[in-house]
Amino acid sequence: MTINADPPRDDVTSTATALADPPVETPAPAPKRPARWALLRRLHFYAGVFVAPFLFVAALTGLAYTLAPQLNDVVYGHELSVDRVGDTTVPLADQVAAARKAHPDGTLSTVSVLDDPEATTQIAFSVPELAADEKVHTVYVDPYTGEVRGQLTTWYNATPLQTWLDGFHRTLNLGDTGRMYSELAASWLWVISLGGLVLWIGRKRAYRGERAARRRALVPDLSAKGVRRTRGWHASIGVWITVGLLFLSATGLTWSQYAGARFGAALDAVQGHAPALNTALGVSDAAPAAGHHGGGAPTGERTTDLPAGKTLEEVLAAAGPMEGRRDITIPADAGTAYSVAQDKPDWPVSFDQVAVDPVSGEVTERVAYAEWPFLAKLTKIGIRAHMGELFGVVNQVLLAALALGLLCVIVWGYRMWWQRRPTRADRKAPLGFAPPRGGWRTLPRWFLVVGVPVTLFVAWAMPLLGVTLGAFLVFDLLVGAFRWALRTPAPNLTER
Repeated sequence: MTINADPPRDDVTSTATALADPPVETPAPAPKRPARWALLRRLHFYAGVFVAPFLFVAALTGLAYTLAPQLNDVVYGHELSVDRVGDTTVPLADQVAAARKAHPDGTLSTVSVLDDPEATTQIAFSVPELAADEKVHTVYVDPYTGEVRGQLTTWYNATPLQTWLDGFHRTLNLGDTGRMYSELAASWLWVISLGGLVLWIGRKRAYRGERAARRRALVPDLSAKGVRRTRGWHASIGVWITVGLLFLSATGLTWSQYAGARFGAALDAVQGHAPALNTALGVSDAAPAAGHHGGGAPTGERTTDLPAGKTLEEVLAAAGPMEGRRDITIPADAGTAYSVAQDKPDWPVSFDQVAVDPVSGEVTERVAYAEWPFLAKLTKIGIRAHMGELFGVVNQVLLAALALGLLCVIVWGYRMWWQRRPTRADRKAPLGFAPPRGGWRTLPRWFLVVGVPVTLFVAWAMPLLGVTLGAFLVFDLLVGAFRWALRTPAPNLTER
């Protein structure tokens, strides 16, 4: 019986040993790895083969979304920016009047002022036909001349192109049905990433020493050939991007449909949401019913878009100094205050909110970002970094690098699968066998006692992960039953 003297194999070989030449003296083989390695390899294999297409699409659409700011400047430059910067600006009330003339329908909802001197003023009107999609018509006005530069249908301040790219990344623009694809990808991304990292680091430590393991885990072996070369690139690049992929998985799940609902419930339980701004005025504080130009409109109604009292400039002054974008929400009735919300997503971030009485100009409530709960801050920062806004262009470059790295890792993974397919003489599995089954049977009891409850909790917290993990288990059991019925011996997975 011959003991294989080649370098240690990655696969867990079959228990059946072939008879061959008389024994020869060879170096002692590396110690056999625990059974959990076989289980992890099988899970990594199934997840990679069946979930990788969803990850590929998510990475490709995410890569496209990283270019959204630059594409906005190219496509909507006329609406978003002015031709020349002036010395003085037109009063905001006159800009609103110009926007209303260009857009006679709808209800004035928000006036947005940016701290960029080359940016236009954005004046949003809500219309019933767009309410279901949470979209508005935004009119862009030159703050120096009062000229209307254009009108777009926007969604949370995003242009139509940016909205389309965002929807393509999150839902493939297929609504709630398509939304499951991105949640499925985000749910499995951390499983595949961590599983691959553990397998690769463990392999290097087992066979090449701890110091060499750290080096080889980060740099592929360029002298290797065939499948080993492909695996080196697949694993090494995967190690480099693991932290970033874990971040994208965690932040992406926060606004997913099912796992996001679980996350929101957890924030509710620990009071981790951002506090809401109260814009309600008391009876004595309510603005008079007269419109901006006076008159006797019934209580709670106005004859113009803006309530009587303080100008929008005075409202901004009362709110205090704010950097970035300032969104002034117009009161819906006489019992509501103005709200001024700061939107500064680049570091250091700030999202202060202030309620201002339209008549007196007094601040009735202030919600400072510095006073948000820690989890609310962490969630907000994570989402803005996921969207490429936290560090500007640097953030965009990092996201693009992660997307490209993930695309390459997926391609190398499928290439490795193809390179390891059986020879032409063996057609029982033309695209290759999965790693051997049954590794869980030899797991230590403590591993099962800890692992089963943890797996159940993760499946509850991320329902799509739980459903697909259960589907993999059923599929695996059916494959095992089919092979048992045919009395098919386990394949020999020794590498060629």
